[in-house]
Amino acid sequence: MDAAVGRAYADAVPEQRRGFTYGFTAYLIWGLFPLYWKLLDHSGAVELLAHRILWSLITIAILVAVLRKFGRVKALLAEPRRRWPLIAAAFLISVNWGTYIWAVGHGHVVETSLGYFITPLFTVLLGVFVLKEQLRPMQWTALGIAFVAVLGLAIENGKPPWVAIILTLSFGCYGLAKKQAGAGAIEGMAVESGTVAPLAIVAIVVLGLQGHATVTHHGTAYLILVLLTGPITAVPLLLFGAAATRISMTTLGLLNYIAPIMQFICGLLIFHEQMTSMRWAGFGLVWVALALFTFDSMHTRRRTLALERAALTASAI
Repeated sequence: MDAAVGRAYADAVPEQRRGFTYGFTAYLIWGLFPLYWKLLDHSGAVELLAHRILWSLITIAILVAVLRKFGRVKALLAEPRRRWPLIAAAFLISVNWGTYIWAVGHGHVVETSLGYFITPLFTVLLGVFVLKEQLRPMQWTALGIAFVAVLGLAIENGKPPWVAIILTLSFGCYGLAKKQAGAGAIEGMAVESGTVAPLAIVAIVVLGLQGHATVTHHGTAYLILVLLTGPITAVPLLLFGAAATRISMTTLGLLNYIAPIMQFICGLLIFHEQMTSMRWAGFGLVWVALALFTFDSMHTRRRTLALERAALTASAI
């Protein structure tokens, strides 16, 4: 009986471990993105976004062809329950990409990190309002502290931290859409890329006709960096999609901290962005909120796993 319990538990662990590895790697790559996008600051955000979408589609199309997943993509498109969340996800991630590219190019790397710090807390709110989940007292406390932090930053700046807010809303909702679609990583991204690629092509053509295209004006190395935005975008998204279907939203939320920590360090130490006393206080409150949220999530997760093991043991008996 103990052996049966052990085997059942062992069968579930490899998938969770793979999901954790996929998620960790995705967020690690995203954490290094400011360094990459800074190399492309000769081009505008709209042009870079359009190229990013186009070359991502080409990258995914090659993967679909090599791995022979045309049938799965077709089946996904034929199922409205999964197709529509992916279409929504396509526009959400496009907004996220465009905002992020603009922010890095205009010296708001630290604010992008704020957006991704807040994302796990927003994910909790999505669980409440969309999935009808119940919040625990410590989660409400964490959300309240985060709200005070954002309010303080808004008062200091004279306006809300729009970059952080847009990144939070778009990526939080994107994760929910991916979760609801439950599609495979490659075929899911194929639908997403195909949805917005026509708009990207139109943007590239219009910019070219107006004489505002810049990606070919700065040498071969610059053009190669632009072309590589496809693979560099596709790889972490594929890893994220693979992780989202294997691990819980709680674990995915915890992994989310990797990227903003790295982005914050980049903005502060590499790009030397200004941090006022009020800004430090605001970030400090967000970190306190995240610490409370993380402690509560980990404690609840341990208790849930203990109950699941106990139930598995009881059923085996």
